[in-house]
Amino acid sequence: MAKTPTTNIPLGFEAPSFTLLDVSSEAMVNSEEMFANGPTVVVFMCNHCPFVVHILEAFVAFAAECRERGVNVVAISSNDVVNYPQDDVPLMKDLAETHGFTFPYLYDSTQDVARAFDAACTPDFSVFDANRICVYRGQFDGARPGNDVPVTGEDLRRVVDLLLQGRPVPAEGQRPSIGCSIKWR
Repeated sequence: MAKTPTTNIPLGFEAPSFTLLDVSSEAMVNSEEMFANGPTVVVFMCNHCPFVVHILEAFVAFAAECRERGVNVVAISSNDVVNYPQDDVPLMKDLAETHGFTFPYLYDSTQDVARAFDAACTPDFSVFDANRICVYRGQFDGARPGNDVPVTGEDLRRVVDLLLQGRPVPAEGQRPSIGCSIKWR
């Protein structure tokens, strides 16, 4: 299992704009509308990555909590579905339904959105404040398949708590996510 970290880029960039298909609702989701409603957590993920599978249940619960607190969450899959058919749209929809996603699971067929975010791995998390400015790029928590660290979402939870309290999110101490590389064409 290859381990790829989040791309190390400076924080403070504005969230790229996009319109992508939500595999559950089969509607197009526009980032302008989504980001207009407050802080937003963006995760690049896929169906098959063991790193995603390891945290998925806890992440889905975290996302539901975020929704209740007025924080947007969106998941995006950008993997090449020709060579990784387990990440194709019908299976994305099945995963979302099976796990009760309360957030859009979007398909980035061109991989342009992943490139715009400089995403590198699955899961790859970015958090944007209400002004669409990136305040966090890093891990959900320290749990990885086989490392016996409990899956708590503590890193991402801390960031959301700070945002909702109107406090700054410190740039120091942010640890990159580790996961499977995005499967580029």
